[in-house]
Amino acid sequence: VQLQASGGGLVQAGGSLRLSCAASGQAFSTYAMGWFRQAPGKEREFVTAISASGGTTYYADDVKGRFTISRDNAKNTVYLQMNSLKPEDTAVYYCAAKSTGGLPVIRTVSTWYNYWGQGTQVTVSS
Repeated sequence: VQLQASGGGLVQAGGSLRLSCAASGQAFSTYAMGWFRQAPGKEREFVTAISASGGTTYYADDVKGRFTISRDNAKNTVYLQMNSLKPEDTAVYYCAAKSTGGLPVIRTVSTWYNYWGQGTQVTVSS
């Protein structure tokens, strides 16, 4: 599967952005999807993930209550709605995929995912 992330940009603190990750190929509905981010000089970190059917989600503590992951399996797309953005959310955001055969499994470890998008830059100004 190939992943294409989009929707990044420059936003003021307190603002919102919606990232999209479009997947090509078949059987998107059998893949768990995740969002990770990497700020300059820092390691890639987990943001959120959603199971193949969308029934299970998990968030990193520092985005819980502000970010929402969702997916539209008919459109082969996963979304990340980011509200109340903070300067510390500034990073390149990557979407990732892992085939689970449709099982409701998600992981927070980047090495579990075997497909990655190219990343989209999110910059939050103070």
